[in-house]
Amino acid sequence: MGSIQKYAGCAAIGQAVIYITAFIFFGAFWHYPVNADNVQKLVFLSDNQLSISLIYFTMYVLFGLFLSVLVLGLHHRLKSEASTLSQMAAIFGIIWVGLVIASGMIANIGLGAVIDLSDKNPEQAISLWITINTIVEGLGGGNEIVGGLWVLLVSVAGLKSNEFPKWLNSFGLFIGGVGVLTLYPADILTEIFGLGQILWFSWLGVNFLTSSQSDY
Repeated sequence: MGSIQKYAGCAAIGQAVIYITAFIFFGAFWHYPVNADNVQKLVFLSDNQLSISLIYFTMYVLFGLFLSVLVLGLHHRLKSEASTLSQMAAIFGIIWVGLVIASGMIANIGLGAVIDLSDKNPEQAISLWITINTIVEGLGGGNEIVGGLWVLLVSVAGLKSNEFPKWLNSFGLFIGGVGVLTLYPADILTEIFGLGQILWFSWLGVNFLTSSQSDY
């Protein structure tokens, strides 16, 4: 059990770092020319393909891999005292893993297709890019319903089993609720969920790591 908790703790902290990295990248380094013409937008995508692909891989695929480890660790931690809730949380966690990883793969493959098409038909390339962004946002970027439900169930199970600090579980209930509310398309809700997840993942990761050390 100690090894599982150690891996889960490292995964949770890794997810917090990925969130921070994404906020820094899009806040300080992302200069997509929203008001430019289609040709300039496509030139920007082509010139920055490597960095865009890397950030999509990190935000979605790597995040999803870390998430899978955390889902397993949480299930092992909670199943003895909150079996049904832990199983339900694991189901939503696995679904979230699939959606997040799929989003990253679609984004990166789609980016390559857009750049390949840009020389032949810029208008169609921009339409394809808009479609790809819509799909990615729908699966795991623009709404956090599945992730919110997972956090909610984990937090309820944590309260029932007393496996985590009460304040951590209470904060998880709040963050999970915000995630579910992203069903309504408001950027502020997605931002609160993202910022809250940084604290939640960090807090959860520290708890896992300190607990795993006490097991030896």
